[in-house]
Amino acid sequence: MNSNFIQKEKDYYLRVGRATDLKKTSERILFRLFEILPGFLSWSVLFLAVFLSWWQPVLVAIFIIIFVVFWLSRTIYFSFYLWMGYKKMAEHEKIDWMKKLNSLPPARYSLPSVKSWKEIYHLIVIPMYKESLEVIQGNLKALVSTDYPKDKMIVVLACEERAREQVQGTAEEIKKEFENEFFKLIITWHPAGMPGEIAGKGSNEAWASKKAKEEIIDLLKIPYENIIFSSFDVDTCVFPKYFSCLTYHYLISKKPTRTSFQPVPLFINNIWQAPVISRIFSFSSTFWHTMNQERPEKLVTFSSHSMSFQAIIDVGFKQTNVVSDDSRIFWQCFLRYDGDYRTQPLYYPISMDANAAKNFFKTLINIYKQQKRWAYGVGDIAYFLFGFYKDEVDYFLRKRKAKTLSYPRPERKIPFLKKISLGFELIEGHFSWATASIMIFFLGWLPLILGGPEFSRTLISYNLPKIISRVMTFAMVGLVSSAYLSFLLLPPRPPDYGRFKYIVYGFSWLLFPIMMVFFTALPALDAQTRWLFGDYMGFWVTDKFRKKLRKRPRA
Repeated sequence: MNSNFIQKEKDYYLRVGRATDLKKTSERILFRLFEILPGFLSWSVLFLAVFLSWWQPVLVAIFIIIFVVFWLSRTIYFSFYLWMGYKKMAEHEKIDWMKKLNSLPPARYSLPSVKSWKEIYHLIVIPMYKESLEVIQGNLKALVSTDYPKDKMIVVLACEERAREQVQGTAEEIKKEFENEFFKLIITWHPAGMPGEIAGKGSNEAWASKKAKEEIIDLLKIPYENIIFSSFDVDTCVFPKYFSCLTYHYLISKKPTRTSFQPVPLFINNIWQAPVISRIFSFSSTFWHTMNQERPEKLVTFSSHSMSFQAIIDVGFKQTNVVSDDSRIFWQCFLRYDGDYRTQPLYYPISMDANAAKNFFKTLINIYKQQKRWAYGVGDIAYFLFGFYKDEVDYFLRKRKAKTLSYPRPERKIPFLKKISLGFELIEGHFSWATASIMIFFLGWLPLILGGPEFSRTLISYNLPKIISRVMTFAMVGLVSSAYLSFLLLPPRPPDYGRFKYIVYGFSWLLFPIMMVFFTALPALDAQTRWLFGDYMGFWVTDKFRKKLRKRPRA
């Protein structure tokens, strides 16, 4: 097989979004089995938990004791990484990154073609749908307030054609207000109903990136490796030193064009306007991503992130037929570069909106839908398993050819152990997402309910609730630690919010374990079940609702 055919074949399967996108029946069946796998595992374990609680209650009781002890140790492990990540983030916020850039000798740059950090441009794409002028202004004002030279920033406000009537005025107002603040600011309109696309952030962003390339980058002949591409949600507000911090890490990274850069998302823009339950989930998401900064070998891009524009070009832009495009772009690059791609933690924050709607009930629905959309990224499992399968097929063919021609035995392009490690991490992560909280809070009672009178007379049935209760009490230390850290990250309280809000918020963390069942496990099971039955989901846009705060009357 010649190299052109192999690359063409690779480019083909890198664009697969779901099983129906594949042409070969055998490959379509295999990809479909990979889509079924996560939901099958989760539902099978939950079903077995119920069945075995009736048939073998003693074994289930022993298992649940081991399971909750395991999760206690895991909670301690995660808490350690969380505080380490927070400490580094606090340190990185204090560093003068512009000073470090100015003192960084070009000899330390990883890109030989770059002679000065001032040659680095930033392409910032901001996809919007029907968001208010206030939300978008917050994003652009934050960009203007950064310490990086604005004449090196190319900003693209990526609008949807299907929403032109509602947002054209907003887009024109933004262009009028900010056009002269940056090197370039353009408005793009993503056409509706393009074949093979899922309407959403990924398809809009891909269109906007192509337009920026055609209308600005190629005309000015800016080298792609000199451009850092940043994908920002419309509510993202960067902190003042974000681009100088990002540029510094880009220039000293071992392989900058094969690296994504992940900041820490703080969902605090409207945190005081959001209901208490939304605040708790916002901080739990922040804590998860802060902790993952300490595990870079497991880190995958999420929401707002940055990467080399060269990589965007190499993979043919973001996929337009997926919902979870922010994580998928990592796996695209990983497979495109035969495993030679990674995500580097920045330990630097950006802020985004907490989930808030016009009323409490609507907010609960939106939290569920947002969690389901995030959990729908379980589709990445089928994508990378299929990619690893194709890599193994390529290895087998090269090995057979080498044997026939008496060549030295070739090596795998992606090490087999690396495939196993990453595969286990992603599958286990989504499995735990959908099942862990359910098993912890319900499985402990199932043997007592279904085990029958014979089991109820055993010593283990008497001690099971006590053991679980004590273990969960120890686990509360991690919960208190998280609650304390959330207070450190809270922005200043608005004047018309009383101190009583702090007390309500603090005690609300006690409800977090049960919230995990209904607003984490169930949405994840919902998403996995959709993949299980081929009931594919479209992109749901999270509402960006902001209340107008009342001014406290003067005394």
